Amino acid sequence: MTAHGHLRRRWAALAVSVIAASTTCAGDEPAPREAFITNQSGQSLSIVDLATFKVTDEIKIGGRPAGIALSSDGKLAFVTAPEGNELVIVDAITRQIIKRVMMSGGPLGIATHPSTGMVYVADLYAHKISVVDPDAGAVTAEVAVGESPSGVAVTPDGALVLSADRDSNEVSLIDTKMNERIGRVPVGERPFGVTISADGRRAYTANVGSNDVSVIDIAGRMVIATIPVGRRPYAVALSGGRAFVTNQYANTLSVIDTGTLKVVKTLAVGDYPEGIAADPARSYVYVACWFDNVLMRIDTAKLAVAGEVEVGDGPRAFGLFLR
Repeated sequence: MTAHGHLRRRWAALAVSVIAASTTCAGDEPAPREAFITNQSGQSLSIVDLATFKVTDEIKIGGRPAGIALSSDGKLAFVTAPEGNELVIVDAITRQIIKRVMMSGGPLGIATHPSTGMVYVADLYAHKISVVDPDAGAVTAEVAVGESPSGVAVTPDGALVLSADRDSNEVSLIDTKMNERIGRVPVGERPFGVTISADGRRAYTANVGSNDVSVIDIAGRMVIATIPVGRRPYAVALSGGRAFVTNQYANTLSVIDTGTLKVVKTLAVGDYPEGIAADPARSYVYVACWFDNVLMRIDTAKLAVAGEVEVGDGPRAFGLFLR
């Protein structure tokens, strides 16, 4: 391993306890054409053409970018830059940065509202969710949640925002009309990524401290299952009746049947898999492997690796990164 690799591993031992991501499974939508991958070490955003599976653009972001979300129309990409304390807004068509919104603390997890376009950013250090109006380029509300919120997701109807509150071992539920925390659900140890099913009934948290996934009944505000997975699970993607979980320290994906809530297979992937997102239209999930600097494509029907492409240095891709 290179000296750079050793440095990255040492940084990862610290970062794993403070950085998270979220993914939300889309419903019946057109197949995405591109992947927007945040490269934390390279301080850039790689754009991958999914048809050719090649990088077509590289945008310098700065601030060690981590979180990623896209507007519902696919025209804007939203990137959190934790070390720059910024939310960076990118025109996904022209590939130009159009706004930099100053944030407090440590902006990490991020998600967008499906109809209003509002952006929800988890502040790891200030223990709040910031609500950003992308047109105004300003924070319009702040909602206090549990300690160290990381992953963020919005229900398909836009009624609720869920945040994975790492140091409180719980998930917060936020009413998007009132911008108020209206509930909390205890989950496993140190929840990071949180993902909501396409029907809005369930949420899945990857719990890095207890090496398991909590399955939440959102309406009932309760955990209905706890599923052991690999070491340091980080994020979850949903596709074809299965949940795919990235296990950082195991270099694997755990594949869970969402009907039986049992692990049905474990797949070997690249070194230090983190961000993951699903393309149900083409039966693929995509995994960013931080230490290998690649984006991997997984065939969800065959449960096998179907390709990989080299991206920037230190890809994290925490959030919904397919457009």
